[in-house]
Amino acid sequence: MNRELLTAMLRSYRTDAEDERVFIPRFLALLEHPDAFQRTHLPGHITGSSWIIDPSGESVLLTHHAKLNKWLQPGGHADGDEDIISVARREAEEETGLKGLHLAHNEIFDIDIHTIPARGEFPEHLHYDIRFLFTANTEEPLWLSDESHALAWVHASNLAHLTENNTSMLRMAHKVTLLLGADQQ
Repeated sequence: MNRELLTAMLRSYRTDAEDERVFIPRFLALLEHPDAFQRTHLPGHITGSSWIIDPSGESVLLTHHAKLNKWLQPGGHADGDEDIISVARREAEEETGLKGLHLAHNEIFDIDIHTIPARGEFPEHLHYDIRFLFTANTEEPLWLSDESHALAWVHASNLAHLTENNTSMLRMAHKVTLLLGADQQ
């Protein structure tokens, strides 16, 4: 994947979520900047994340992010890498220790733009996060990186409470429910 393919994917990306649809033109505008994939590009830059579900789709693997002190999906900075699927996979492997990740779809699963608070000398900025759906075996051992306080497989019924009703995470859980329903028909 490269910038041109990602741009094409975003142009053809369809979602039923109005809060997500409004992000598409903002992503496309950012991708016109040559430094869009660099963490130093402000006020925002591209990041890649993984929504990792168990084979049943009932649980998702979350990390309790050390810097943000929140339960989130694994993900992080592209650092110049335009292959955002590889970025999402790399970050998931680094943050969880999983090696048996399976990309469920070669398409964008979800997009989100969210604010990251100032830290040290780095000012508040935006993450333009592109998410991909992965599956993993819950029996595979997890490895806790120094970026996290904890890792946990979280059942969908506990997601709202644990994430303090994080809109984008609940949206991704709902998308999984819709996918599973479509697969059963």
